[in-house]
Amino acid sequence: MPLSLVVSRGLPTQKTQAVKTPGGLLRMFQYFIMSLHFLQSKHVIKGMIKNVINFFFSIFIAQSVFGQSKQKTIDDYFLALVKNQQFSGNVLVIEENKIVYEKSFGYADYTTKTPNTPNISFPIASISKLLTATAILQLIEKGLLKITDPVIQYLPDFPYPEITLRHLLSHTSGLPPYNAYFDQYKREDPSKVFTNKDFIPGIVANKQPLIYQPGEKGNYDNINFIVLALIVEKLTGIPYKAYIEKNILQRAGMNETSFFPLPEQFNRAQIKNYAFPHVYLHLYDAKPVKSNSIPYVRAYWHSYGFNGFGDYTSTMRDLWKFDNALYSNQLLKQQTLEEAFVPVKLNSGENNADEFGLGWEIEKDTSLGKLVYHSGAAMGLSSNILRNITKHQTVILFDNTHFNAHDNASKVMMLLNGKKVDTPKKSIAKVYGNILLSKGAIAAKESLETLKRDTVNYYLSEDEMNSLGYDFMGNNNPYHLPERHLNRQAVETLKTNVDLFPGSWNAYDSYAEALLAAGQKAEAIKMYQESVKLNPANENGKKILEKLLE
Repeated sequence: MPLSLVVSRGLPTQKTQAVKTPGGLLRMFQYFIMSLHFLQSKHVIKGMIKNVINFFFSIFIAQSVFGQSKQKTIDDYFLALVKNQQFSGNVLVIEENKIVYEKSFGYADYTTKTPNTPNISFPIASISKLLTATAILQLIEKGLLKITDPVIQYLPDFPYPEITLRHLLSHTSGLPPYNAYFDQYKREDPSKVFTNKDFIPGIVANKQPLIYQPGEKGNYDNINFIVLALIVEKLTGIPYKAYIEKNILQRAGMNETSFFPLPEQFNRAQIKNYAFPHVYLHLYDAKPVKSNSIPYVRAYWHSYGFNGFGDYTSTMRDLWKFDNALYSNQLLKQQTLEEAFVPVKLNSGENNADEFGLGWEIEKDTSLGKLVYHSGAAMGLSSNILRNITKHQTVILFDNTHFNAHDNASKVMMLLNGKKVDTPKKSIAKVYGNILLSKGAIAAKESLETLKRDTVNYYLSEDEMNSLGYDFMGNNNPYHLPERHLNRQAVETLKTNVDLFPGSWNAYDSYAEALLAAGQKAEAIKMYQESVKLNPANENGKKILEKLLE
């Protein structure tokens, strides 16, 4: 049976930002040199002066080397990712408001081979929610809102009187996705573009039951921030975009951050200085395609033009300005931020499962300090801003070929704090699939046998081989593309998986399904029998076997 798998890749690099010499230490060293020269003029013992100078010089050199070491460690990590085709994007690492590491990798546009650069603009996706949350918290500071206020106090037609602002900010409202309300209308009129003006009338006309009572559980969903954006507009009397521009972007000096609604992002072929999201359509693909080249993706984002949760593009340096504006309390008071960085409690008194505060997610592990963050994801794009507010450290990155930004940001934060991180390895399943498709079974098997021995640089996963087989079968088609069934390659892949993992009932079950799809009924029966023998609880296998033996 199929197991879910997400694919990641990457490519070339751009110039690295030099490590900044610790200015405070340098100034202290200079001060002591001046003092010691003064002491020398007063006939203090020269030997003592020499020893003190050597002591401080050694500290200064050690600190400088340590900074370079951190940069090299982080660089080695990303170079390994790139070598393994597991990263394409930008990375910016900040400590005490100084750049530790800044580098670009891969292509902004794979069709034109336009490289990512340090000043490239990219979709920040759901990091946009931080702008909406900041707007709401600003209005609370002004006394125009209270966190416990029900939404109907500001949007009287909102059909869920029990939902409060706290529920929306922490994703504990119980609201279903907006698709539940609007997919019906989308089917009736595919040309219709739904905006925030349509939201309240739409959810009133097609009211859906809540997934759970507000505050009972938690589930991350964009719909919460559509409602918050509407509240910003209702209270201020100006468009959401205008409020964000005046009260957040301008205050923080973020002149490279732009309002760019998702329908436009996914329906424009050419955008200047922009990192296009890309996807690998299959595990066996060697190259990615632009997300906006997929008709289903374009059509989806043509219809849904709601604002408040994913509307902005930015640059690494501009997100650093946002980060710095938070540290310097240009946008919000310190007390407000501290409240935002505390996980909201459920009705049971426990923290919500995702550890969401007021717009921010909080890491459970505090061994490195208090870490708060927000991720952003679109089709073929992942972004993350991770802030260690204890140590004044920030990691900002995006990847325009995959959804792994938070994982990589977390590992960079570990490296920044002297923790060990495993060197990235390349998936044998992906290499095997590409060679099987392009060069055939013999070449693929030979490559697999060679790579299996290189455990330093490669790893072998039963689940990934299993998913590769299903990918060849063409059973999973999330992008609604023309069907492609490569049954011969599927049979070869899943047979190989059985050979590699002979004790796995699921490997036999998947192999049997591929054989059946290829018309090899007799052999499929044998594999289902072996699967059920290994796992008598495989009820689905038993049912299929009964039908085949009728």
